[in-house]
Amino acid sequence: MSNPIAPQDQSTLCNPSACGMAASSSAEKLNSGCFCKTLNRAELDSILKSDALNLDLLNSHPQLFSNTSVFISPTQLSQMQNLVHAVERVVKLPAYQQQVLAHADESAIFDSGTDGVFMGYDFHLGITGPQLIEINTNAGGGFLNAALLRAQTDCCNAAEVLLPEVKRHIDEQFIAMFICEWRSKNPTTPLTRIAIVDEDPTQQFLYPEFKMAQRLFERNGIEAVIADPQELYFEQGQLVYRQSPHDQGVAIDLVYNRLTDFALSNENSSALRAVYLANAAVVTPNPRHHALYANKRNLAIFSDEIALRNIGASDADINNLRAAIPHTQIVSANNAEHLWQERKHLFFKPATGYGSKAAYRGDKITKRVWDEILQGDYVAQQQVPPSERGILVDEQEIALKMDIRAYVYAGEIQLLAARLYQGQTTNFRTQGGGFAPVFIAQ
Repeated sequence: MSNPIAPQDQSTLCNPSACGMAASSSAEKLNSGCFCKTLNRAELDSILKSDALNLDLLNSHPQLFSNTSVFISPTQLSQMQNLVHAVERVVKLPAYQQQVLAHADESAIFDSGTDGVFMGYDFHLGITGPQLIEINTNAGGGFLNAALLRAQTDCCNAAEVLLPEVKRHIDEQFIAMFICEWRSKNPTTPLTRIAIVDEDPTQQFLYPEFKMAQRLFERNGIEAVIADPQELYFEQGQLVYRQSPHDQGVAIDLVYNRLTDFALSNENSSALRAVYLANAAVVTPNPRHHALYANKRNLAIFSDEIALRNIGASDADINNLRAAIPHTQIVSANNAEHLWQERKHLFFKPATGYGSKAAYRGDKITKRVWDEILQGDYVAQQQVPPSERGILVDEQEIALKMDIRAYVYAGEIQLLAARLYQGQTTNFRTQGGGFAPVFIAQ
């Protein structure tokens, strides 16, 4: 499936009179100088409460959605897509796979032939163009941001005519994505039942999104359950979901995997791991996807010209990757002294981390934290300061940090969303912050 997002799909020019700015304003100027509120919260609330789910997210998650939009240029969009394509080509190189999988859990060796749903490419907007900070294999927020798009006003983006078409297009792409994953293994058999799986799912911060996914699947004739991995069983060659061991249970065709147990190595994931390795159900994303894309050690390859040449990457892909990925090194005893001296310019991340947990700006770390980093499995990435978005909070003009997430399937960008925040890393605790839609401005 190949249908990348395009500027005309998601945006028009800013309405200059609404912001008091010149018609030639760039996306950067809009982000810093246009303080319009584009979110119609009443409309979003109506969308979220439009059926039996009756999601009260605006009250239960008050900093989940920002009131504003974010702008990027057509050039920045093109640079993001070119980077995604370059990563895809490198990941398919046999020498790359051999090198990466040599250090991965054995579950990653198995190739199910799927592409992995909701790949997340996270960018900071650097001076020279978008900079890829990391790749995630179970990026959350896709369903939430699809709803968010439908509730935008035309203050800055004049997009109210386009948004219904955009939403229809996104829903269709989401469903087609899961069907493509299923058909890679079952070309003629219909997809009938999906399990959305996470640890203790009702307690997850984005549990409401699981309900939104369930709703979309069921509207398209696919049954869906939301399950803890301990409610899954491998019996008679198939995956079975039971709410209790004594239930009769139902067969599961496909698992939408939201677990952060990326290798399925925990005891709670044992049934799912067995099913995956037996190819008895489609699991997406899966351990192989994480090993090939999201382990942050891979960024050390993507950002190193010599390493890329050694695995057979093309000159064009090397140039794209090095221009868009901050230099990254694997922390080891051999380079520890050098990295400590350069720490103020570096960001330290656990190689298999997620959600910014145990990630540190180098200028903030203490000797105690540094010792923990040396004992762990970390990478050091050149810092790229996030750009900012001007926003009104209590009618006061402030600036929040922002990053851009590209939701990707099979190498094509489906949807863009921004996250606005204050602090060291992205969060959903900042007043005025949260998810924001991304529009393209000339």
